[in-house]
Amino acid sequence: MDASREFNPSHLPALALAWPLALPEWQAEAKSREIPGPKTKECRIDTNNDLCYLQAIMKMNRYTFKQIKAFVRDHWIAVFSILATIVLTGLSIWGFMGLESFYRKMQLAQLPIQIMMWILASAISAIIYVSLMFGRFGQIDTKKVQGSKVNVNFSDVLGIDEAKEEAIEVVSLLKDHSAVQKVGGKIIKGLLMIGPPGCGKTYLAKAIATEAGLPFLSLSASEFTEIFVGVGARRVRKLFKQARRLAYAHGGAIVFIDEIDAIGRTRTFSFMSGQEGNTTLNQLLVEMDGLQDEKENVVVIGATNSPEDVLDPAILRPGRFDRKIYIEKPNLQGREEVLRYYLSKVAYEKSIDIGKVARQAVYKSPADLENIVKEASIICLRNKRDVITHKDISEAMERIDLGIKHRKHMTRDEKRLVAYHEAGHLIALYLLHPTDDVFKASIIARRGALGVVHHQPREEIFTSNRERLMANIQVSVAGYLAEKLTFGTTSDGVLSDFNNAMRVAHIMVWRLGMDGKHLGDFTAIPEQQISEQVKNELNQETQRIFQECVAKTETLLRDESVLLNRFANELLKKEELEFDEIDAIFKEYNKTKFGSLPTPPYQKPA
Repeated sequence: MDASREFNPSHLPALALAWPLALPEWQAEAKSREIPGPKTKECRIDTNNDLCYLQAIMKMNRYTFKQIKAFVRDHWIAVFSILATIVLTGLSIWGFMGLESFYRKMQLAQLPIQIMMWILASAISAIIYVSLMFGRFGQIDTKKVQGSKVNVNFSDVLGIDEAKEEAIEVVSLLKDHSAVQKVGGKIIKGLLMIGPPGCGKTYLAKAIATEAGLPFLSLSASEFTEIFVGVGARRVRKLFKQARRLAYAHGGAIVFIDEIDAIGRTRTFSFMSGQEGNTTLNQLLVEMDGLQDEKENVVVIGATNSPEDVLDPAILRPGRFDRKIYIEKPNLQGREEVLRYYLSKVAYEKSIDIGKVARQAVYKSPADLENIVKEASIICLRNKRDVITHKDISEAMERIDLGIKHRKHMTRDEKRLVAYHEAGHLIALYLLHPTDDVFKASIIARRGALGVVHHQPREEIFTSNRERLMANIQVSVAGYLAEKLTFGTTSDGVLSDFNNAMRVAHIMVWRLGMDGKHLGDFTAIPEQQISEQVKNELNQETQRIFQECVAKTETLLRDESVLLNRFANELLKKEELEFDEIDAIFKEYNKTKFGSLPTPPYQKPA
């Protein structure tokens, strides 16, 4: 081809500027001549196929214009800022060049300092704005500890053996990935621990991290929530990003979220509230089991004191919290182990019967037992002794359960009234109650009571039969009857006793069907749907049970009037009676405990 007929790139600017005006005519002519596309070999630069290149230029300009328009629309702030900067810079230079040489040099000399001051002022303003408006909301204070440095082993976790067995199995799964993958299984992603406070959920999580040897990230769920929407979700993303980095480096990581109910509660869909909580929970759900890379082995351990049903169903499903560990308060054997562990850290008399102390501490959590030992050590120091005695431990339990002693100045008659009131409770409890033991009787004021009879079940009781409930009513009305039989009058000290007795009798009839006539829970029926006749019958049965307990207790106290006077006088003289003293007085009068729960008849196995 002749070189003079080759396409000259200098034609492009002129053609590009001319195409909007000549577009209709060129398109029509190109269509009539059936000009080939710009990518065909027949397209050459001559008088007849200049339209070919023009068509290519128009096509290129059309798409380029759309791309530029989309870019400007998406980044209009940056584009506007750049243009404004260029214009202002140009005006500044134009004005600067109009100055005299002296002022021009002075401005040039001050320019670096001014730039530094502008940068410093901008940084300070930005810091103040972020601190006031966001306050490091995007940051999260995680406590990162290497698993081997947590230094809590399973041997240190006491009193919750069943939960510990579950945790040991989880650790074995975390250590041996191949065994799980060999059978086609997957490593667990979440472990939810549910139980009352002070039972060792956090301690168990630390033991899992120690035994597994994995990095341990610990934080509270309340650290995710803020007033601004989106902050909690950002913190969740940062937490899991950090956990995945640690898991990549160490083969796994454990994230422990305490009080997870703070962000895991059932989502609320309200216009006025719930947006931040919902957003945070949604992000947590995605991070635990969502559309993200799952190569890293991150295990989430959650702990809560709340009932399981308050948590959102989405967070409870398998794939997020695969396993749930229900932690309960320790039994008698567990309490003995915990007490031995905490007593081993202090100086105590070896004659202390730890089993007896454990029986006194029914329904106590490990944290409660630790607090009892701490309080006993303080009482020991207050009494200027070197070792803790059983009396110190008993006093510590009373101080925690009953409150501090207040020696109020009472008249002689009022003190006698309180003594006989508590003696009535004591006798009915010892002789009539099938499950509880008297541990102490006192006429020293504690909290709002002028006296108290401290009692506990001999062992954990998880259900109450009719005999136990009836005994609770009898013990409650015994103080009232002791006052009535001795003084011929009663006081307002029976108010809380009557309240407790009437509540138990009401539940027995209205909810438990223990009156023998009406079966079912009548509180489940709307009140307006229960006839007046049925209400009257239920109330009559409640009063019948109440009167039956009053009659039985009154007969007992009339028959044991000598014993009643003896205990009242002992309380007036000593103010407090321990279990051993109480038991010795009953044995002096040849009185024994009523007995335990009735034993069901023996049945031969089928």
